[in-house]
Amino acid sequence: MSTLALGLDRTVLELKMYTREKEAVFFSFLLPILLLALFSTIFGGQFEEGDGTMTAGRFFLPGMVAAGVLLTSFQTMAMSVATERDDGTLKRLRSTPMPPIAYFLGKVGLVAVSSLAQVALLLLVARVAYGVELPSDGAAWGRFAAVFALGVLSGTVLGIAYSSLASARSVGAVVIGPILVLQFISGVYIAFDDIPGWLQQVASFFPLKWIAQGMRSAFYPEAMAAAEMAASWETGRTALVLGAWSLVGLALCVTTFTWFKRGTT
Repeated sequence: MSTLALGLDRTVLELKMYTREKEAVFFSFLLPILLLALFSTIFGGQFEEGDGTMTAGRFFLPGMVAAGVLLTSFQTMAMSVATERDDGTLKRLRSTPMPPIAYFLGKVGLVAVSSLAQVALLLLVARVAYGVELPSDGAAWGRFAAVFALGVLSGTVLGIAYSSLASARSVGAVVIGPILVLQFISGVYIAFDDIPGWLQQVASFFPLKWIAQGMRSAFYPEAMAAAEMAASWETGRTALVLGAWSLVGLALCVTTFTWFKRGTT
């Protein structure tokens, strides 16, 4: 079989294993959808006094999409690869005739399929349950697609690289803790202009802030760009930062990835 065919087979296997892990499915796939429903319901009344252009669902949707991208790519990769390294799965795979690239193609396929499914369900819930107006022009959808693709790519390679920092026993705390902090300071749960300036600067160093900002540029009215740090959506800089993080993550994967548990060969 060709490497691509093996990668496709590996993708199917990865998806089967992923759906059998109920905790992983909840925290990386369903949580952003449930939070969107929860926030839209709880804070819906606070947006009724406005001019009608901004509802609770529309306000929280970009942040939930950004969080979903981070969870289905970075968190899924960091936790699954660390676990497979410690339980010997990677060691056994490395000793088989399967080309190593097929393993990584399977992981990329898992992230791509789960991320697309999650964002589709998020948009469906937002539109049907909360009447959120989705973008009506091609430029907005183009920004959405570009930020989504770069966010998934950077999250995937960074997650694989990050998996080398922890064992299967500690990976939950090592991954979830920083992710939770980043979500609060990156404009996912709180309006970004309500976050102290120095924390905005800290968030600007990491990809999540740029993914969330890119999603706001797709779903928010153009006038709301004035609330951003630079008083604009910074579309070009968003793509540049996420592209740079993708290259950094790829370089870290190449230099740090190992098939064997620490202390073994």
